[in-house]
Amino acid sequence: MGLLFEVKRGAVHDGPGWRTTAFFKGCPLSCPWCHNPEGISSEKEIWFVASRCVGCQNCVSVCPRGVPAPAAGQLGPAYGSACTVCGRCVDGCPVGSRAIVGMERTAEQLVQELARDRAFFARSGGGVTISGGEPLSQLDFLLEVLSACRKAGLNTALDTSGYAPRRDFLQAAALCDLVLFDLKHLDESRHEETTGVPLTPILENLHALDEEGANLWIRYPLIPGFNDDQSTLSRLADLVLRLRSKPLVCLLPYHRAGQEKYARLGRSDPMGDTEAPGETSVENVATRLANSGLMVRIGG
Repeated sequence: MGLLFEVKRGAVHDGPGWRTTAFFKGCPLSCPWCHNPEGISSEKEIWFVASRCVGCQNCVSVCPRGVPAPAAGQLGPAYGSACTVCGRCVDGCPVGSRAIVGMERTAEQLVQELARDRAFFARSGGGVTISGGEPLSQLDFLLEVLSACRKAGLNTALDTSGYAPRRDFLQAAALCDLVLFDLKHLDESRHEETTGVPLTPILENLHALDEEGANLWIRYPLIPGFNDDQSTLSRLADLVLRLRSKPLVCLLPYHRAGQEKYARLGRSDPMGDTEAPGETSVENVATRLANSGLMVRIGG
């Protein structure tokens, strides 16, 4: 049994062609620019849409612990440890201002759902993408899903940070047709300070994957003031050019789509008022990397 927070049909930024992306819940990284903050926790959470709330207090009356509803102007639930995510406030809300983030699926149930788009995959050269969160944080479930997809003849891509034990990482990658490998930064201290995990095992897994001859794309989130400077981009180019597979580099410009999600989860957006990079700025970075000899695409 696995825990997901979304299954998205018609995804066009998670690999080639029409794809259906299954988003696993739980991630060991804490990237402040994450646009899927509901995928960070490995537990179910309450999602609160303040704009829908009419202040009826029915959520409080049905809560077995009497957890207070958010005050006016509050970011979100602020339930803290008192909430057991039993879902009674969700069922009791007359206007649908609450939802549980996190849905349980068996591998069989998930693959049956993913296989519904088989015709679209065949026409477009697409398939299934397993993303997150970090899919490798649910290793047994991931392996079961990937094995079932392969048995069903579904093309699969794994979107991963690469942060996992080597054996686990390569075992999962071997069941995939494509690995979308996310690189955040090329400086050890900056990487660990910002994401909360060390860079070295990630790079070791990247090189091990490359030695295996895997089909590989590099995905690089372009974050203003963090990894968009000339020095860091040069290090990225040097690293990719040393890889045997000479992978495509997909630039993923920072955007603020996650800001509202943080509010719905009762958290402040760690990026604050950081603005998304402009189109010209992103194109300049793409051109600079292409001139270094890389194959570059803006978007996933």
